[in-house]
Amino acid sequence: MSDTFLAISDPTRRRILNRLRTQGSLSVTELSEPLSMTRQAVTKHLDVLERAGLLEHRRQGRKRIHRLKAQPLEDVADWLAPYAAAWDRRLSRLQTHLEEDDST
Repeated sequence: MSDTFLAISDPTRRRILNRLRTQGSLSVTELSEPLSMTRQAVTKHLDVLERAGLLEHRRQGRKRIHRLKAQPLEDVADWLAPYAAAWDRRLSRLQTHLEEDDST
């Protein structure tokens, strides 16, 4: 899971993952277009994401087409769930307390 956290710690890699999530499989060129960096720089980010198991690629002629693999992100979400639940309880208690103060 530490590879996943490392991979998603970078905002550029999060943007890449989001594009793959919303637009489906994309080539390096397509992923590079909205980013202000070279295809080589994007390829380095893609390598980090692939090592973390967050994407896979296939060859289509000379192109490498990348596809999101969300399972590692789901594993992180499962690990974080108890912490999120604890914060939800705390915020709910705070809201109740503030509403009680407003009614007095």
